[in-house]
Amino acid sequence: MMPIIFKAIQDAIHVDKKTRTSVDYYIFDEYEIHVNKIQPHTVQEWHSHARIIETLLVTKGRLLCRYLDHDGSKKDRYLGKNELVQVGASVHTFENDTDEVTEFIVFRFVPDGVDKRELIKGDKKLYSFPGTEKATSVGGE
Repeated sequence: MMPIIFKAIQDAIHVDKKTRTSVDYYIFDEYEIHVNKIQPHTVQEWHSHARIIETLLVTKGRLLCRYLDHDGSKKDRYLGKNELVQVGASVHTFENDTDEVTEFIVFRFVPDGVDKRELIKGDKKLYSFPGTEKATSVGGE
C-alpha cells in the first residue's frame, strides 16, 4: 500500500526558464506535476516528446496551444481557465499572447498502453468510523 505523500512548495524544484516561464516541479516515482506561470507575450520553444504524455490544465488566464497536425499543417487552439489539452508525440508549443500572467498545471507520465479507466473509476474502498454515517456503496463517485 502506498502511503500518503504531502509536498509543499519548499519540496518543489523551482526553475525560472529563459522563455519567461517559471515552473515548480513536483517529482514522483511514476509521474510529475508542474505548476507553471508564463509571462505575458511569451512563446515557449517548439518541442515534442518521444515517450511521455503531457496533460495541461489552465488555472488562470488564456493559453495558446500551437501544434503540427498529423499532416504537418500548423494549428492553433486557445485554452481558457479549466480547459485542458493532452499532447503526446505531436510537435507543439505554448504561448501567452495576453497582457496578463497565465497559470497552468502540467501532468507528465509515461503510458503503458493499458486502458485503466475502469480501474480508476472503481478503485475506492469506503470505511465507516464511529460518529460517521455508514457507507452503503462502493465504486466511483
